[in-house]
Amino acid sequence: MTSLTAPAPLAAASPAVAPPAFGPRIIIGLVGVLLAVLVSGLNEMVTKVALADIRGALAIGYDEGTWLVACYAATSVAAMAFAPWCAVTFSLRRFTLYAISLFTLLGVLCPFAPNYESLLLMRTLQGLAGGALPPMLMTVALRFLPANVKLYGLAGYALTATFGPGLGTPLAGLWTEHVGWQWTFWQIIAPCLIAMAAVAYGLPQDPLRLERLKQFNWRGLLLGFPAICMLVIGILQGNRLDWFESSLICGLLGGGLVLMALFLINEWSQPIPFFKMQMLGIRNLSFALLTLAGVLVILLAVIIIPSSYLAQVQGYRPVQTAPIMLLAALPQLIALPLVAALCNFRWVDCRWVLGIGLSMLALSCLGGSQLTSVWIRDDFYVLQLLQIFGQPMAVLPLLMLATGSIHPMEGPFASAWFNTVKGLSAVIATGVIEALTTSRLHFHSTMLVDRLGNSPLADSDSAGLAHRLHEQAVVLTASDLYLCMAGIALALILLIFWLPTRMFPPRAPT
Repeated sequence: MTSLTAPAPLAAASPAVAPPAFGPRIIIGLVGVLLAVLVSGLNEMVTKVALADIRGALAIGYDEGTWLVACYAATSVAAMAFAPWCAVTFSLRRFTLYAISLFTLLGVLCPFAPNYESLLLMRTLQGLAGGALPPMLMTVALRFLPANVKLYGLAGYALTATFGPGLGTPLAGLWTEHVGWQWTFWQIIAPCLIAMAAVAYGLPQDPLRLERLKQFNWRGLLLGFPAICMLVIGILQGNRLDWFESSLICGLLGGGLVLMALFLINEWSQPIPFFKMQMLGIRNLSFALLTLAGVLVILLAVIIIPSSYLAQVQGYRPVQTAPIMLLAALPQLIALPLVAALCNFRWVDCRWVLGIGLSMLALSCLGGSQLTSVWIRDDFYVLQLLQIFGQPMAVLPLLMLATGSIHPMEGPFASAWFNTVKGLSAVIATGVIEALTTSRLHFHSTMLVDRLGNSPLADSDSAGLAHRLHEQAVVLTASDLYLCMAGIALALILLIFWLPTRMFPPRAPT
């Protein structure tokens, strides 16, 4: 192992205490953190899907609603970068419990917000608390699980990328159609209370390490936190404000990039950094981070494309789209442990598992590119079947490659890298998909109108003709997006032949 992974320089980064014996209590604590992380992700997805109903109930305009989404995402991603440092300083158990408590309290209060400004503030703070939770899950899995079951713990973390997002549309449809829009916020209460009890019981209490505050990286916080927030808000608001035609977007993205560059330069020489820049010299970690970004673009696209198509062309509500999402999401509870068991065999090369998973995603997207205006919900089921094993086989090997070369003492740094890249990639994926959708929709609309020309159809039933033109433009745009996603998957497959090195499981089963 190279000097980049040597444990010596990390004495200040992690408590020098022996890990507790693995047993039922640790498992309960891990499940509690997993539940909290899943609920955190669902809270963002559900409120985003149900935003139209929430805006209608609270008399909020479209533009104001987009800021609710953007500010929540901004603080959520920023928290992922700095939460591992806080967990080491204030203890993993204590910090996790405080984060869940604040997250739950703000969820209870959101429907009672007296005005838009107070709701925006509460959602921004809730994003901060929710974003602090995903790094805790990876930290617990890396720190407390023995080698032979570590992959199963990482499979639990992979659920946040494969299982959680697929439940957003079904739950949004359930609450808005049958219960009440308030439950898009209140759905978190019961699971979070269970998670708090499990964490309090299962995770050991580390001592406070307040001496780390004497070497607190204030410069990194003041550079990194606003940098991430500016970039996230700029990306999420870019399509609505026409990207670089807006001075606000230019300022957010330009200023965010400058601050981010200064932040990364600062982290290189810090004695206790938030990001250990030297870890990028680990080949498998760099590959995993790069590939993760591409995989998340694909995973988000296969949720957005069918949902958007069915809503615009067939008039589906979220509750009617739910079966498609559930078909791919629910089997993850079985598929991920099976993929973890497969990768845990020494004779299985996880790079080939990754390649097969990406191939299944590419095949699913190529199939989706054949859609027409007559497709209904049932036509997407075959595509979703390919996602059942394609998604876990594309995500879990990346976790194995990213963590397999990492010394246990570097767990907080690996968690910061992986979760921040995961959060930023999800935001970039949203921005890219929105920009591609707008661009291709305008292109196809223009081409269809030009081809129509002076046809006699243009003078009859103009309203109906305009509707049919829009539907066809939506179909062609969805097909283009599927092809683009297939291209990304194929490009990631090619990277496997050059970048990653063979990684064996932490300990092969006997």
